Amino acid sequence: MNLDDALKWASSRHHCVLITLRSDGRPQSSDVAFLVENGDFLISVTADRAKTRNIERDPRVVVHLTDAAHWTYLSFDGTGALSPVTTSPDDETSEALVHYYRAVAGKEHPDWAEYRQAMIDESRQILRVTPTHVVGQINT
Repeated sequence: MNLDDALKWASSRHHCVLITLRSDGRPQSSDVAFLVENGDFLISVTADRAKTRNIERDPRVVVHLTDAAHWTYLSFDGTGALSPVTTSPDDETSEALVHYYRAVAGKEHPDWAEYRQAMIDESRQILRVTPTHVVGQINT
């Protein structure tokens, strides 16, 4: 499977399973929303969740997408990097979270000040997954 072709297919979607590694090596999976940007997956995460702690300890991840109607699946191996947690409505992470929302939701938030404060209250940050390999099949 060609990585560029797989990313092109993935870029038209916004939901996947993120698989990280627990400290004992067992996989931990989470359903998440994502955005493909410049060949990377962007995912909004919170600092206190298991997936975030797992990535801090071991940045190896899998982003898994399926389309059951067409028997299509892609599993991207990659490396995750976490942005700083947003702590101010005008910091770089807050701006990235606004960009993420617009791209994933496809619309403007009705109250950006409220959204930015919620991101601070939830200790949100952006996970950037750089894919290194993909397996699967795309059926149309």
